[in-house]
Amino acid sequence: MEIQENIVNRVALSGLISFDPAVLYAEGERVVYDIKENLFHGLLLREKDFREFIKQHDWSQYQGKHIALTCSSDAIVPTWAYMLLANKMEPYASTVVFGSLETLEAVLFDRAVQAIDMEQYRDQRVVIKGCGEIPVPVSAYAELTRRLSAVAKSIMYGEPCSTVPIFKRKD
Repeated sequence: MEIQENIVNRVALSGLISFDPAVLYAEGERVVYDIKENLFHGLLLREKDFREFIKQHDWSQYQGKHIALTCSSDAIVPTWAYMLLANKMEPYASTVVFGSLETLEAVLFDRAVQAIDMEQYRDQRVVIKGCGEIPVPVSAYAELTRRLSAVAKSIMYGEPCSTVPIFKRKD
């Protein structure tokens, strides 16, 4: 007598919705614009020289790119200098932020999270995928969780076969 056991995929039957935050990754080149290159002797910004640079620079090279404006020098840079750079890059760049590449990535992911229609997750059990090839900032996980908490029945972190419970609505 042969006994046949059916293999049951419990994950598929669980009703869990898996959400991979990596799908929120904004395509496009990331560029750091270091204003240090515009400083006189790496120490101070001369307004006349900087304004001449602003007029002469080819801003089209930033077309479609995500830009992080920063200063790696220990100089005091006036706020208006970053404002001028942002103004000139705006028609070309996809994104312009003040800060590091990490700040830029956090802003890009935050914008993507804000654009999600959370109603599709109403009363659902959601697993937010944790590991992947694309690094996702912790801030994106936090904001995604904050927004999902308003609509989801439960939120878990990890993979559907091995999760860490984050939130469960009390009905």
